[in-house]
Amino acid sequence: MGAGTNGQVANGGAAKGERAGDGTAVFRGTAYSPLRTTVALALWLGTIHFNAFLVLASLFLFPRRLAALVLATQLFFMFVPVNDKSRLGRKIARFISRYVIGYFPVTLHVEDYDAFDPNRAYVFGYEPHSVLPIAVGILGDLVGFMPLPKMKILASSAVFYTPFLRQIWTWLGLAPASRKSFYSYLGAGYSCIIVPGGVQEILHMDHDSESYVYKWWRPSGKLIVKIARAIKFSPIIFWGKLGTPIPFATPMHVVVGRPIEVVKNSQPTADEINEVHKQFVAAMQELFDKYKTRTGYPDLQLRVL
Repeated sequence: MGAGTNGQVANGGAAKGERAGDGTAVFRGTAYSPLRTTVALALWLGTIHFNAFLVLASLFLFPRRLAALVLATQLFFMFVPVNDKSRLGRKIARFISRYVIGYFPVTLHVEDYDAFDPNRAYVFGYEPHSVLPIAVGILGDLVGFMPLPKMKILASSAVFYTPFLRQIWTWLGLAPASRKSFYSYLGAGYSCIIVPGGVQEILHMDHDSESYVYKWWRPSGKLIVKIARAIKFSPIIFWGKLGTPIPFATPMHVVVGRPIEVVKNSQPTADEINEVHKQFVAAMQELFDKYKTRTGYPDLQLRVL
């Protein structure tokens, strides 16, 4: 990896970006086709609504035998093992990745591209969660923008009990956000992307500063907050174009800062954890202040709760 003679950034020939004036590597999704992009978005995000339709249709519309067959099929795809290295699955995932990031489009800014060693594993903290952390997909290994050949995006375990969705998202490089899988993938040399605040960040979303790709509504009130925290689930209704799960095409930017070096410690103290957390928050604030104007949001403020 390195800078080309014409100011480009090359990742072993897999992807090319540009060097900004301050040395930041910039990659942009460009692939777009009305038909292919629509299919990619439907495969990526439409399975949640498709499952809801099948359940409702089985309960109220389908004859009993057909309803039983549909529900049995859903149960089968809920538990059948998924091969994350399936050639067909990865081909589908590569198609989705290519056209989804070109739809919005999504732009990746890497502050110090050469600081990432392809032979090491890193932990990326992605913020905020928003309705869905959909821009995180630009960091995936199938996209090829980051110089890291092994990447996993850790997502809510509920995803992996949702038929059809679990197959698609597993092929896309997602894995359950459990301690066991986190340690397992790091130990195997995978860089892991996590959303530190998790899905409960939805409780703190603001219409004026988050999720321009979806319109959304969620119940409010202290009781709802308490229930959501107790069950670790945040109820929300969201919709995009014409009320469908296809999001509005709004440009998105993902900024990756320099790695924060830490000493490996299997039993860190609370003070050591707090110190690394402070470094992460400070680095996030610095990146936010540095890039918000160039990405088109000069007046936006960062809230850390």
